[in-house]
Amino acid sequence: MNDRPVIIVGAGLAGLRCAGVLSERGIPWQLIESQDGPGGRVRTDYIDGFQLDRGFQVLLTAYPQAQAALDYETLDLRSFEPGALIKLPEGFRRVSDPRRRPATALSTLRAPIGSLGDKLRIAWLRRRLGRMSIDDVWRRPERTTREALADYGFGPEIVERFWRPLLAGIQLDASLTTSSRMFDFVFKMLANGDSALPAAGIQAIPDQLAAKLPAGQMRYGTTVVAVDPGGVWLEDGELVRGRHVVVATDGPTASRLVPLVPTPPSNRVACLYFAAERPPVDEPILVLNGEGEGVVNNLCVPSVVAPSYAPAGVSLVSVSVLDTTSDTEQLETAVRDQLRGWFGRRVDTWRLLRRYNIAHAQPRLRPPALATPQRTIEFDGVFCCGDHRDNASIDGALQSGARTADAVASVVAHA
Repeated sequence: MNDRPVIIVGAGLAGLRCAGVLSERGIPWQLIESQDGPGGRVRTDYIDGFQLDRGFQVLLTAYPQAQAALDYETLDLRSFEPGALIKLPEGFRRVSDPRRRPATALSTLRAPIGSLGDKLRIAWLRRRLGRMSIDDVWRRPERTTREALADYGFGPEIVERFWRPLLAGIQLDASLTTSSRMFDFVFKMLANGDSALPAAGIQAIPDQLAAKLPAGQMRYGTTVVAVDPGGVWLEDGELVRGRHVVVATDGPTASRLVPLVPTPPSNRVACLYFAAERPPVDEPILVLNGEGEGVVNNLCVPSVVAPSYAPAGVSLVSVSVLDTTSDTEQLETAVRDQLRGWFGRRVDTWRLLRRYNIAHAQPRLRPPALATPQRTIEFDGVFCCGDHRDNASIDGALQSGARTADAVASVVAHA
């Protein structure tokens, strides 16, 4: 009997979920991770009392795989308001979900982001997607998000002032060329649950997954440089033999380790964190750039959502920018110049804490990226999982990890 463990390369959400399911099946495994802890791209840095997530990230509580894998109560989730403040030339305007915030219905209807018909179409689309199962959503015709919005009847004004900045903040794609299946799924999740942050930072999600795993089977700070179906080679030349190998890294790394894995194009993002004496907005809400000009796509104050994100008496401001080509000083200047027009001179007193320039924040999912063949699990005996094998979300990473563990378990059972 082959008693060697399954080798899992990568302790991101997919790798951790794969390890968890293999543990439930009684299949031994060893996880090898190049970073100093779990999480992959879902990490938090703790600096001077601030919690800085590596890029603005939220958990959509309606994600089915997250509900299955995570203990929400222990995560101590803190939710955003269901809606957004949209910066328009005429000022800030609020758009909310009138089902959950009935008092905002009139202000939402009056917001100059599109016609009354456009706003009624949002309610219609919510009901339509709400009646569909998750599987039905993923089987819908695939086109670009912009094409889908036009087919749903939305006019250019609401697309540019509302949908574009909202979806660019989630999908990191201001061109709206992401797969319409991804849009339908995300909008269904937004309508059915909250957008939330764990009180201890987004790092709390992989930390919780890792804490459920048996001790002593995770090896951090160790880089894998090559793989085959029977083992992996480490940077120091060591060969680690395994029963099977699962590559659970991001897409670019997976394609280097397993040449048959297509190299996914990447969506980039820059995230700037500032310390402010007082918050620019005093409620837990996302602020969107509906003006269509400037570098800032979206802004929020994580410490208003969850006070633990900043020391007492100080606020943490998060700014997301899709143009990552400028150097830090140039980008900081451009951000301050734009936000000065939003919030006044107090922006000049903000202290830059850190800029994250994330070259591969998400795999770019343009049609037909979510066609079934793209979800291949096995490549010449090496298993692969990650958001590039499913969809670009926390849910997609967890789903891919669980699906791959099931495939490995099936092979083990029939060996």
